[in-house]
Amino acid sequence: MDKLLITGGGSLSGEIRISGSKNAALPIMAATLLADTPVHLFNLPHLNDITTMLALLRCMGVGITITERMTVEIDISTMTEYEAPYDLVRTMRASILVLGPMLARFGKADVSFPGGCAIGSRPVDIHLKGLEAMGATIEVDGGYIRARAPEGLKGAHIFMDVVTVGGTENLLMAATLAKGKTVLENAAREPEIVDLANFLVAMGAKIEGIGSDRLTVYGVERLEGCSYSVMPDRIETGTYLVAAAATRGRIRLRDTQANILDAVLMKLEEAGAHITSGDDWIELDMKGQRPKAVSLKTAPYPAFPTDMQSQFTAMNAVAEGTGTVVETIFENRLIQVHELNRMGADITLEGNTCIIRGVERLKAAPVMASDLRASASLVIAGLVADGDTLVDRIYHIDRGYECIEEKIQALGGTIRRVVEG
Repeated sequence: MDKLLITGGGSLSGEIRISGSKNAALPIMAATLLADTPVHLFNLPHLNDITTMLALLRCMGVGITITERMTVEIDISTMTEYEAPYDLVRTMRASILVLGPMLARFGKADVSFPGGCAIGSRPVDIHLKGLEAMGATIEVDGGYIRARAPEGLKGAHIFMDVVTVGGTENLLMAATLAKGKTVLENAAREPEIVDLANFLVAMGAKIEGIGSDRLTVYGVERLEGCSYSVMPDRIETGTYLVAAAATRGRIRLRDTQANILDAVLMKLEEAGAHITSGDDWIELDMKGQRPKAVSLKTAPYPAFPTDMQSQFTAMNAVAEGTGTVVETIFENRLIQVHELNRMGADITLEGNTCIIRGVERLKAAPVMASDLRASASLVIAGLVADGDTLVDRIYHIDRGYECIEEKIQALGGTIRRVVEG
């Protein structure tokens, strides 16, 4: 099993390119099931989750052609199966996103209950209730969601009592081919949902309210293929910015956007970072200074993203002063605190809140990743620790960060992948 060996002590400095967004690419790939003609996708990241989604589409008979530059052509004209099997779905929660488009396009879908990171309960009830409101009949049988709509879906007014990214994406995709008007109230507003909506519009969908919490969709009879470039990954962007802040460094990130990271950039400036940006780049400079502790509370977009709290927890561990982090989205997402404390951090966990008293340096230790973003926090901790830190179970990090060791090496960090039998 692969591990990452990190020698801490230096500052990150230099320039790297940010990859395409995993969290935008996965629903967009699922949405290609809606198109009558081939779709060409650009800027897909080289990640295990992307490979898994491609494998899922292939197992249903979808035609996939990949170029050396990771441009992907997806053609559903060859599709023969309407089941997303457990062996693939269990490894990636985003597999549930094929449910809405498959049901809308073909009137039937059998999708295994999804897996993914162990960060807490993420029920799919809202997905299913919304599809039922649109006329689908749904049975749960043997761990599979079996959905049917032989006469097609019908528009409906759907209020989601909890803000859900996946639920918004699934119902938005399903609504594009439903008969009549669908209104999604209390919809999630994340930039990745905006990117999905823009992709659907590029295929011919009629959607109003993009970027708001009220989406109105007028169903059309068919959608056509298009060429589309996936947005940059805001969480990868934020992770490298926090890593540079924690190590008192200076970095420039290309092919990214500052306007999708407002809450994160504000907290970094509060920590003492000097940030400048342009249309497709962001630069952070700590002027060699130790970061200042910040306090934050996660909440749905446009508030502070849950996918960035573990990285800020790691930065706070070596910051001046005391900061608090409150996690309101997932109940198990502060699990990385125990591993950080093994490295000499001074963090007290109280329910969904951790209190972090900054120390000057951390100490290297063997640590184990528990989920995707927690693994990123351990890499940051390793970069600011004295000695060699060995991060185990990095298959989590490979799900969300393209070539992480190469990018950190390009910024002057000492990190390498260790393959153990």
